[in-house]
Amino acid sequence: MVLEFEDVPELNDPVLIAAFEGWNDAGEAATSAVRHLAEVWDAEVVAALDPEEYYDFQVNRPRVSLEDGRRSLTWPTTRILVATETGLERDVVLVQGIEPSMRWRAFSVELLDLAERFGVTTIVTVGALLADVPHTRPIPVTATAEDEAAIHRFDVEASRYEGPTGIVGVLSHAASDAGVPTVSAWAAVPHYAGGAPSPKATLSLLRRIESLLGVTVPHGDLEENARAWERGVDELAQSDEEVAEYVQSLEEAQDTAELPEASGDAIAREFERYLRGRDDDQTGR
Repeated sequence: MVLEFEDVPELNDPVLIAAFEGWNDAGEAATSAVRHLAEVWDAEVVAALDPEEYYDFQVNRPRVSLEDGRRSLTWPTTRILVATETGLERDVVLVQGIEPSMRWRAFSVELLDLAERFGVTTIVTVGALLADVPHTRPIPVTATAEDEAAIHRFDVEASRYEGPTGIVGVLSHAASDAGVPTVSAWAAVPHYAGGAPSPKATLSLLRRIESLLGVTVPHGDLEENARAWERGVDELAQSDEEVAEYVQSLEEAQDTAELPEASGDAIAREFERYLRGRDDDQTGR
């Protein structure tokens, strides 16, 4: 059941961006990216899912806080926000949530029903996972899609992942089955530095979202926080000889690996995109 707080205005060709706390959110990179978008776009909460339906409160407990001398209780839930001042020629629906404890199929159906009511035409799901990558190099972000329309539209690879999945994977699959073009972006967070927050991974996810949607987002303090995070992990690695050797081995492996950006197919795609951009510019003159 949806708990609605505000009347939602008619939205212009909205895109939905979703991230969830928990298994899908190493270093809280994904939820931090969506939270950042909500802040810079001044998004307003318009609805929330009834937490009784989806959460085990012994796993995700409510929180008590004091506000102006009065105690208040906040229940864990998934909130839906709307942003209309984004720099895009379309509005944005943001989903800030917690991976549900139960009834995942019903949870996905409810979110997709909401997306349909809002007129959402595109979905971007965001996640982060722990991986064998060095913190000293750019954080890899992989973008994939399941349906051919989204693959060509966003110029991303087809999803070939097999194995356990989280609510991000379930929602992406359900959206593709429903015919909504859906792309999923995942950041690879160094597993030896996977504690939250992970601002360098958050920044990489934001840049990938910018690329996918063709928009520029103010980064605020994220760039400086990312540099500070890297310096902190540097100090940690230098204080432990085994960790330092491990980081060096990851650096060497990544530096000597064949870079996808250097493949012939990728270069051809970039050149074609460049030519299309020139054609568009000349047509618009």
